[in-house]
Amino acid sequence: MPQIAANGLTFEYESFGRESDPALLLIMGFAAQLTGWPLALCEGLAERGFRVIRFDNRDIGKSTHLTHLGVPDISAAMTRMLSGETVEAPYSLDDMAKDAVSLLKALDIPSAHIVGASMGGMIAQLVALNHPAKARSLVQIFSTTGDPSLPRSSPEAQEALMARAPSTKREDIIAHSLKGRRTYASTRFAFDAERLSKLIGASYDRSFYPQGTLRQWAAIVASPPRTDRLKQLRIPALVMHGTADTLIPCAAGRHTAECIPGAEYHEIEGWGHDIPLGVIPELRDLIVPFVTRVEEMREDGFSIPMQPGCCGVNPQ
Repeated sequence: MPQIAANGLTFEYESFGRESDPALLLIMGFAAQLTGWPLALCEGLAERGFRVIRFDNRDIGKSTHLTHLGVPDISAAMTRMLSGETVEAPYSLDDMAKDAVSLLKALDIPSAHIVGASMGGMIAQLVALNHPAKARSLVQIFSTTGDPSLPRSSPEAQEALMARAPSTKREDIIAHSLKGRRTYASTRFAFDAERLSKLIGASYDRSFYPQGTLRQWAAIVASPPRTDRLKQLRIPALVMHGTADTLIPCAAGRHTAECIPGAEYHEIEGWGHDIPLGVIPELRDLIVPFVTRVEEMREDGFSIPMQPGCCGVNPQ
């Protein structure tokens, strides 16, 4: 896969579809590489007339590993957050949003539909908030505003997130990851252990770098809630969440949609905090019409009034 310099770092990315088609930038979640976006979803969106870009966030996969920043104490950070104290982190989600915007600039893409899953959804929100001229729309997949009033992860999901594998051996990492994923997996769609084992193993072979995921985690913990800022957002938004998500309960998705004026919200029964092959047709069939409508609005001069500077339109 190609690499490109952006925001002072190097990012590995992959592009699907024609360069002339409207762009969808896919931002993956915590501890997940670009390969966490299933090929079936990327290719399915590209086949419907979109240029789809997936990339490794900083500190994961083949993108720059920021080893010099050290490893944060996550337990201490969590304690400070729960006490309402300020949390210091090696970098912020705002920095990661700037990464995404800089990647678009490096690829000579003026603006894109910003699609984010989990932590990627938090980053996508910040792209729309901090860099509105780069965001044609916001598409959020099982993510949150970070509001402290929202329900927390189930005890089982929280334990799975905090637990460590017995060793860094490939087989132990695969078994540990599978066990954890089962705690927040979909109930309606089959848990394909064989497919997931291959995916986890391939990710391990591609880049095993747990120190980077700790810095990503610190960025999440240190990020202030985006509730009030999202209420001022004037951009087309699609929010999707599943009723079986025990890691980020679906109340978080509803809350995001309630915060963003005019946001479209879809709750998928039995969908968890994962992207099994069975849910891909539903995701595709929600994303494609939404993005198509946004593109049509742009072509007719915005039939829905938009705030200057949003959706890839620069203020005059």
